[in-house]
Amino acid sequence: MRSRYSAFAVGDPAYLLATWHSTTRPAALELDRDVRWTGLDVLDTTGGSLLSGTGTVEFRAHYLVGRRPGTQHEHSRFVREDGQWRYLDGLSPA
Repeated sequence: MRSRYSAFAVGDPAYLLATWHSTTRPAALELDRDVRWTGLDVLDTTGGSLLSGTGTVEFRAHYLVGRRPGTQHEHSRFVREDGQWRYLDGLSPA
């Protein structure tokens, strides 16, 4: 999760695509250059142990667009694929 946040922060769509599960990965990814990511709070995790095949991460990622702050709050699901953790999908909490 933290490495994917870092990829957003430095503008590395190739890493994001490489860490996306093959069943949900888009064909291409264009990042918004006007968004400046400013922080990540990991709020909760489930699963994800050495022997687990699935895990979830609840997080808040903070950003600025110009001088306007924003937050992305998400419950992300991860699964192992070919021995590596891959981002499957995410839902915004209600």
